[in-house]
Amino acid sequence: MRFYLLVLLGVLSFSAQAHQLSTAYLSGDLGATGKVQLELQTRLYDLERAVGMDTNRDGELLWGEVLDNAATLETYLQDRINLRRGDRPCNLSFAGPWKVDEHYGEAYLVTSLQAQCPLSGDLTLAYQAFFEQQPEHKLLVNFRSEAPGSSDTGSSHRVMDPSQQEMILGGREGNLMLTIKDFVKEGIVHIWIGLDHILFLVSLLLTSVLMRASGQWQPEVSVRRVVTNAVWIVTAFTLAHSVTLTATAMGWVQPSSRWVEVAIALSVALAALNNVFPVVTRLSGITFAFGLIHGFGFAGVLGELGVPADQVLPTVLAFNLGVEIGQLAIVLVLLPCLMLLRHYRWFRGILVPAASVLIAGLAIYWVVTRM
Repeated sequence: MRFYLLVLLGVLSFSAQAHQLSTAYLSGDLGATGKVQLELQTRLYDLERAVGMDTNRDGELLWGEVLDNAATLETYLQDRINLRRGDRPCNLSFAGPWKVDEHYGEAYLVTSLQAQCPLSGDLTLAYQAFFEQQPEHKLLVNFRSEAPGSSDTGSSHRVMDPSQQEMILGGREGNLMLTIKDFVKEGIVHIWIGLDHILFLVSLLLTSVLMRASGQWQPEVSVRRVVTNAVWIVTAFTLAHSVTLTATAMGWVQPSSRWVEVAIALSVALAALNNVFPVVTRLSGITFAFGLIHGFGFAGVLGELGVPADQVLPTVLAFNLGVEIGQLAIVLVLLPCLMLLRHYRWFRGILVPAASVLIAGLAIYWVVTRM
């Protein structure tokens, strides 16, 4: 490796990727003798924000600057990553050379750690790194443990975040129910922080309470038809993104994440502009078509979170369920408000077109930046 390896620092500038997450990865094994081997992958952007490695402040992080800060980095991580078995700590230390890897267009520092733990008791991991600088930060844990006197292993695939900074890893058997719970939560969180997905739904729902007559938007007088319109929109979106999310997670298709992000932004722009210049009045079809694209976006996030190879289907279903719960929560809050407003002229003549133009403008900006 070159000493002056330039570590991609879009790191020190704002990222235009809509689904970029502050994510670290920890994989490891607990042997029958109590020895623990770990591999930690952390974003160099997160490390830079936490300890400051860009010594000359030129906005470019060099491999030499990373190595010059090795002691500081090790101290920072060792203070915030702790293992114990039972009530006794494991002595955690760094081992082996450092490397650089890349995930989703971001540079990651790869470090190896090892520890010798007691032979009995629950193995517990405590983790507090990066939460102060990145409240949305997550640690994806993939841990295997070997049963004493056996070559069989059990696996545990979990997510740690500010609300869960400690977890029990020990035990030969992985806990599928805990994994499902974690990924339902991640699906809910993602739809709530995914502004492009939210604006896509908002654009569609704005006119779901209206009908087109004499070249103008008029209030839909039938509450039943309003609810039916909303149900068709939600159902079409759900079916579509479920198809592509599952297909991508199962490895059947692997589209370019860059162009998926561009296409998602474009779908938001077109859905919003359709409110101003109505071309499609039956929205379920266009919702299904664009929902397929959004499913690829969901799959990209799920891939970044990491899916256990032996639990792909239940994990995908759990994440998708979380997306649906988050989506329905948005609809249940927004739709009653729109139903109350649909009879006002200013809503139909000013708010709907103004909001749609603003959404379209932001989406077009995303298209440009993501390209």
